[in-house]
Amino acid sequence: MIEQIVIYLNAASPLLICGTVFAIAFIENIFPPSPSDLLVVFAGSLSGAGNVGFLPLLLAASLGSTAGFVLMYKIGDWFGDSILEKGKISFIPVAAVRKVESWFQAYGYWIIVVNRFLSGTRAVVSFFAGLSELHLLRTALLSLVSALAWNSLLIYAGYLLGHNWKDILYYLQTYSQIITGVLVIVVLILSVAFFARKKNGNGSSKKKS
Repeated sequence: MIEQIVIYLNAASPLLICGTVFAIAFIENIFPPSPSDLLVVFAGSLSGAGNVGFLPLLLAASLGSTAGFVLMYKIGDWFGDSILEKGKISFIPVAAVRKVESWFQAYGYWIIVVNRFLSGTRAVVSFFAGLSELHLLRTALLSLVSALAWNSLLIYAGYLLGHNWKDILYYLQTYSQIITGVLVIVVLILSVAFFARKKNGNGSSKKKS
């Protein structure tokens, strides 16, 4: 699939390149994981070759990402409670989800700022942003800022690497593995702390009774 898109983009006009990158960045927020980051790097190499402008490409990738983020936000806002309560995400206890939601309400805007750098969790971040009913305009603007920062790095990397753009794949995979590992550890620590406090609270209630 990646090779077919690469072949298509190599022969595409600047407008079609930007439109394709917009669509790829949009879809990545709805159906993760996808090779969007790698393809944005490739598009950056096309910018270095003069096939498309750096700024139009950056705007296309960032606006596509933000549009996808907002759609997942609205899904979380409109259907989040129903999805969770009906057990559509059955492996996550509803009580734990509510706790995560409270953390999100406390620190949500900081999470939005760095969400593009949290590989593999972007759709989850936008879903919980909607579920937590963060301010939509502020959330969308912060998501755009995050997307601009991340895509600037990807496109510039492709711009510098040129025909060697595939070399970035190793670093993206390594980065993703590190971030995933860190997030798993953080979630485990927070979950253990949550259930330990809950157990202690139940124990205290029994002693009082």
